[in-house]
Amino acid sequence: MITRRNLLAGSAAGIAASAAAFTLLPAALQAQGMPTVKEVLFDPEIPVLGNPKGDVTIAEFFDYQCPYCKKAHPDLMEVVKADGNIRLVMKDWPIFGAPSFHAATMALAAQKSGAYPTAVAALMATDGRLSLEEINTALRGAGLDPTALQAAHDKKPDWINGILRRNDAQAEAFRFGGTPSYIVGTRIYNGVMDKKALLSAIADARKG
Repeated sequence: MITRRNLLAGSAAGIAASAAAFTLLPAALQAQGMPTVKEVLFDPEIPVLGNPKGDVTIAEFFDYQCPYCKKAHPDLMEVVKADGNIRLVMKDWPIFGAPSFHAATMALAAQKSGAYPTAVAALMATDGRLSLEEINTALRGAGLDPTALQAAHDKKPDWINGILRRNDAQAEAFRFGGTPSYIVGTRIYNGVMDKKALLSAIADARKG
């Protein structure tokens, strides 16, 4: 896991998540003034990858500059594709400065033309920390027009900025130490999840 501040005490860094921090229970969350399962997993303005009607939802809080997020992404997509019954919600959490914010806004803006999956794949395939031009180059390489994406954002900035604010507030409420952080079903996992960990978490989610 990589952070935007010092690691929270006890949080794991760069290792597979082996245990859930806690379970999301709607009543308990509401009592604590925290976001509900519906708000976190079923935000209607956030694009859904995988099967929109899947029986298990995976939400990943991530940053396009996070090397752990990018290293784990192929396993995540492989698991989602092979399973066929998983909703994948990518919760953009741009915590590493202006390039991260730019990448997140460009990818979300691509949803207007149905190109969000293409943008995500292109940006997740980049290496390391990114400049604004490197982000735009990656998008162009995937057949997307950064100028048009920026115009789409500027036309309705509150839509994208609202998503990013909600994601940030939720991550803070759950006291995530950094990226990546996951929710599988209604259970929270901190740190990188490899294929084995993902499959185990999905199986647990289906057990209820």
